Amino acid sequence: MSKLKQQLKSDVVVHMKAGNKLALTTVRNVLGEIETREKSGKTPIELDDAQVTALLQKEAAKRRDTAQIYTEANELDRAAAEISEAEVIEAYLPQPLSADEAAGIVDRIITALEAEQGQLSMKQMGLAMKPITAEIAGRFDGKAISEMVRKRLA
Repeated sequence: MSKLKQQLKSDVVVHMKAGNKLALTTVRNVLGEIETREKSGKTPIELDDAQVTALLQKEAAKRRDTAQIYTEANELDRAAAEISEAEVIEAYLPQPLSADEAAGIVDRIITALEAEQGQLSMKQMGLAMKPITAEIAGRFDGKAISEMVRKRLA
């Protein structure tokens, strides 16, 4: 079981004991989504931390989008509830990287690859993207990362 999923399960008990109904309901809903995803294919799978993180990001974004819709419809109490749920979910996500931190990771990994294999070309972008994506995993926008790599390799 992934560390993140294990953390969510143990936090259910913590929230139950603390009487935090919002966090309890939100974490239970997220765990339900995780289990649905694990059982949805032909054969059951176990999501790893990266997959759980991606699912959490999607769930938080979904709630923020719903909050925006409620705000536009002048349903401010419902919007606030959605934002609160998004904040509970986002507490489980890794801290996002700044653009400078992400650029530093891109430079470090590409420099290391070039030290091993010589100058990289655009044809080898995938070779650079694999370790970069693994390290950044959900902490910075993927499109922005690929742009940074393209500029660095150009």
